[in-house]
Amino acid sequence: MTTELIYTDASGLAELLRTRKVSSVEVVQAHLDRIEATNPRINAIVTLADGALEAARAADEELAAGGEVGPLHGVPFTVKDSFDTAGVLTQRGSPIFAGRVPDTDATAVARMKQAGAILLAKTNLPEFSFWIESDNLLTGRTNNPWDLDRSPGGSSGGESAAIAAGMSPLGLASDLSISVRGPAADTGVVSFKPTHGRIPMTGIWPREPRRNWHAGPMARSVRDLALAYSLLAGPDGADGFSTAPREFDTGLGGSPDRPVRVGWLVDSGLGPTDPEVAATVRAAADALQTAGARVDAVSIPALERDNPLELWNKLMVMEVRPAFRKVTARHEDQMFSYSKFLEGLPDTSVEDYVEAEQGVERLRDGFAEYFRQYDVLLLPVTTIPAHAHGLTEFTLDGRTMGAFHVSSTTVPFNHTGHPALSMRFGTSSDGMPIAVQVVANLHAESTVLHIASLLETLSPVRDQHPAL
Repeated sequence: MTTELIYTDASGLAELLRTRKVSSVEVVQAHLDRIEATNPRINAIVTLADGALEAARAADEELAAGGEVGPLHGVPFTVKDSFDTAGVLTQRGSPIFAGRVPDTDATAVARMKQAGAILLAKTNLPEFSFWIESDNLLTGRTNNPWDLDRSPGGSSGGESAAIAAGMSPLGLASDLSISVRGPAADTGVVSFKPTHGRIPMTGIWPREPRRNWHAGPMARSVRDLALAYSLLAGPDGADGFSTAPREFDTGLGGSPDRPVRVGWLVDSGLGPTDPEVAATVRAAADALQTAGARVDAVSIPALERDNPLELWNKLMVMEVRPAFRKVTARHEDQMFSYSKFLEGLPDTSVEDYVEAEQGVERLRDGFAEYFRQYDVLLLPVTTIPAHAHGLTEFTLDGRTMGAFHVSSTTVPFNHTGHPALSMRFGTSSDGMPIAVQVVANLHAESTVLHIASLLETLSPVRDQHPAL
């Protein structure tokens, strides 16, 4: 029963709890036992939340009393250690913040608790959430459950590894360029970055540049992403970018009355992609066509004119670095290699910065044109499957690429704010998960979730877990 519980999705656990087929204490204990058994090898969990079992007992008592309960009543969840959690360590992957205990929850954490979910633990991340691998001086390196010699990605790699390994059914993550979608792709779970501002960033650090940061759920199933999104979305009166009511949706809904128009690409100015990753995207496109969607191979001229990753590099060095300097001043000896790398990058000139901003505007215009013709864009999540620890560069098609090239297919949608979902649809020749990314127009979350749900039923790799 324990093995069944740790690999049941959050929606399934909620149903088992509502029907009294299992208790919250049993569910929470099963995950605590799994953490004890597997976390020493993976290092995904960095802090256990005090009182999880007591909260589970209280949840069981509420159910027994027949009271009104939330949709995630008694279900445990985990949270990336950049989200504030009241009374629970939030150390942001840095000795500079060692021992820090917030007084209040981040908005997203509070909303999960309001739905009845029980905070189980905090998960690992790179220093300040800034890198494609989850490693830092304070809590160390997280390993990929599918291969301990590989990374589970960053910056939400602890969250993705915990869910993949059965230590958590559902979690909260944040995304500046890749950090919700890439780690999910590396570990074979699902994740969702909704439209920018849909989920308030209140209580999540860092927030600069706020126009690029997104928050989103990570889970085992698309239905869990849909449920979590329904609970997390909507203004909180504190985040000025979170303005659209949750009910506002420009998508097709769950049952469109016409064939969905899908475009797919694996290049179009984004640089080289691993052949197995490209083949997985093509397989997903073929599956959607077989299922009745209208599917075309596409190119997007805006991506070919303005490389999104180059724009990101020019903008981030001038926007992220000042935010980090505010906390690293006089603590230079406690900085990890990622922050030192950022510190050593040359400044972007004012002229190049303005041109990069205009490039982002051209990208937005280009995607506006694209989504006049198509409902969905299907493309890779990462340009390669999960990589070895310590990646600095790699070679594709005879070209040497810097480590950040893994994010060239995710960063466009941090610039533009479009909703984007990561889900596994294949396996590499050496047994690693390969994912595809589903993107739709701004505020069209229902379209993303509909297509992802359909792909989930068509996937050749459902219900596969790492051997631990």
